[in-house]
Amino acid sequence: MKKNVDLVCDVAELISVFDKEQGEQDILQRVVSTVAWHMRAAVCSIYIYDEQDGVLVLRATKGLNPDAVGKVQLALGEGIVGRSVRDLRPICVGRASENEWNRFFPGIEEEKYEALLVVPILHRMRRVGALVVQDGVPNYFGRNDTKALRAIAAQLATLIENVQLLKEARNVKRSTKSAFEKKTSDWMITGRSASPGVARGTALIIEGEQHESCLLPDPDMSPISVEDFAQVVRRTQDQINELQRQTSEDLADVAVLIFNAHLLILNDEEFSGRISRMIGEGVPAIKAVSEVVNEYVELFSKSKMPLIREKVLDVKDLGNRLIRNLLNKESDVADYQGQIVIAHELLPSDILKLSAENVAGFIVSSGVTSHNAIICRSLHIPMVAISRQQAESISVGESLLMDASEGIIYLHPSEVIYEKYKNLDAAWSSLHHAEEMDAESVTACGERVRILANINLLSDLEPAQTFKAEGVGLYRSEFPFIIRNDFPSEEEQFNIYRKLVEKMDGKPVTFRTLDIGGDKMLSYYENAPEENPFLGMRAIRFSLKNQDVFSQQLRAFLRAGKDGKVRIMFPLIASVDDFLEAQKIVRSCMDELESEGIDFCRETQLGVMIELPAAVEVIDELAQVVDFFSIGSNDLVQYMLAVDRTNEQVSNLYLAHHPAVLRSLNRISTAARLHQKELSICGDLSTDPYLLRFLLGIGLRNFSIDMMNAPVVQKIIKQTKISDAEAMATELLRFGQIREVEAFFKSLPF
Repeated sequence: MKKNVDLVCDVAELISVFDKEQGEQDILQRVVSTVAWHMRAAVCSIYIYDEQDGVLVLRATKGLNPDAVGKVQLALGEGIVGRSVRDLRPICVGRASENEWNRFFPGIEEEKYEALLVVPILHRMRRVGALVVQDGVPNYFGRNDTKALRAIAAQLATLIENVQLLKEARNVKRSTKSAFEKKTSDWMITGRSASPGVARGTALIIEGEQHESCLLPDPDMSPISVEDFAQVVRRTQDQINELQRQTSEDLADVAVLIFNAHLLILNDEEFSGRISRMIGEGVPAIKAVSEVVNEYVELFSKSKMPLIREKVLDVKDLGNRLIRNLLNKESDVADYQGQIVIAHELLPSDILKLSAENVAGFIVSSGVTSHNAIICRSLHIPMVAISRQQAESISVGESLLMDASEGIIYLHPSEVIYEKYKNLDAAWSSLHHAEEMDAESVTACGERVRILANINLLSDLEPAQTFKAEGVGLYRSEFPFIIRNDFPSEEEQFNIYRKLVEKMDGKPVTFRTLDIGGDKMLSYYENAPEENPFLGMRAIRFSLKNQDVFSQQLRAFLRAGKDGKVRIMFPLIASVDDFLEAQKIVRSCMDELESEGIDFCRETQLGVMIELPAAVEVIDELAQVVDFFSIGSNDLVQYMLAVDRTNEQVSNLYLAHHPAVLRSLNRISTAARLHQKELSICGDLSTDPYLLRFLLGIGLRNFSIDMMNAPVVQKIIKQTKISDAEAMATELLRFGQIREVEAFFKSLPF
């Protein structure tokens, strides 16, 4: 039986194919397999129209001889397919062998298929290609099939256009290699994506011996008096205060006094006072500012104290602001608007400061820490990591276009490149329509599934609400700690957590306790150096060792949840003992709050994040003491396979579909069902279209994700039947080899 309605609703599959992006040929081949399966047609083919040569070229087929791909060509108007595209109308033929327009190609094995339906693929009335289905049964296709194929062709138009745009934009290097053989490194740099997006702007290098520490315009400009400089200082102070106020509103959880160092330095007599004295002695104001700023940069850079060294960017930024104000430049424009900052290393607080001043993007040459990448994603700022040598090849003021999704940086991009990426922006935005989201997610067979939000910063609440999150499945509480110079107080934490609970308006919120350590270190916490910090003092181990810090956070969580549906989750649990020790501290905090007469929720649920193989081995014992589970899929895969996914030398071994990972996921789900404990999963694994179906098949119904992926995830859920997902999961769990899993995925019709 044909599944035309399913086909029309199956946009999510086609989009997920596009997101997978394993090359144009692979994408189109998956599309024809999907359409053929839904239409119950023996053949489905896609022709792409080559505007330059005026021909239609067979690019993918399911059912015909695969050797014909790329070889079969039709002129516009030639054959039934060519006529359909020329006339911009569908053509349905019951017996192709009897049709006067039919064009026969020997060797492609289509002579046995009589029924033929062609629908032109059009994008804004421009010919993109043709979608063709064929079958051996005469008169097999009817009016409803035409309607269904037209609907899917409309979706394919955007898909194919986007694939071609991506292919062209990202293969410029290959297509022009012969002409630019010796100049390749001069105009394009390939690095590693840290935070996706496209940034356009000029290069600004904020460190490096070959560059000035701050702007140094012509020192022979018109004289500026001491009184003029005093006005500039006041104006700069007002600007910084306004920046702090605005930032505190937008990023209340992490923006506490991030510009405080600017004000302290500005008001320091040894800084602004010395500049004033130099001006009074006849030194040009611009030169005086530059000299004093450069002295402070050198002084701070050589300090043995990390907290002092961290102020280098502050003093550079302050010097640039003073000079701009002396020159009356950009009075109403943020300092970094239209600029892509290049630095060897950035602190989380640096990222926040620069984002508040409208930086366009970041390029770093020291590698990327996970917390910096997460902050940039939450702030929607593109970031790319490149080598130190590559960074040194970029000059200050050079025009750049950065495709951070692919890790590509174009130097002096042409108008052609700008236009391609303008079209790409529109293409990507078209894939994620918030208005398409339903308030509730339901499978094709009517089973409820919840899509929850991962929240890193309070700024993530807007997309969570826009894309109709049913709650917060994971709040990463460490970011207010990472960007500060000291531990936030209980009261400061309470204000942040309470705002999150209030904004979610009665929906459940899961707070994860501090997950610092690994690459998320606190600059103000003196800890012993660790050769392998990912296996060291991190997450719950840090909290249990520092119970004063842990208790303040737990008290803030409990207070914030007094009227809401709040849960507390402990990360990196390795044993039942870990949980029981943490649980004991929570209950002690509850007793303290009760004795102090402070409102909190005594029924707050306590759960664990399953990230370690050790936790999987004792999952049944854990299920007897916890209130809920959450699978931290990124770390679980990393620890299961002993693969650092950020290490390019072994990142190809980071395989979420490894049989050991699939079996561990099933084991966790089985224990949760057996003991009737709620189970959710967070991490990238949930957004994979194959693994999402596997997770549904083993019983997961709660998915915590980056909400920008919610429309695609919900569409896959809506077109999945649980019985089909269960059958798929059963088959996958039989396999013991990676290649068997991959072969099975390739055999699927989506």
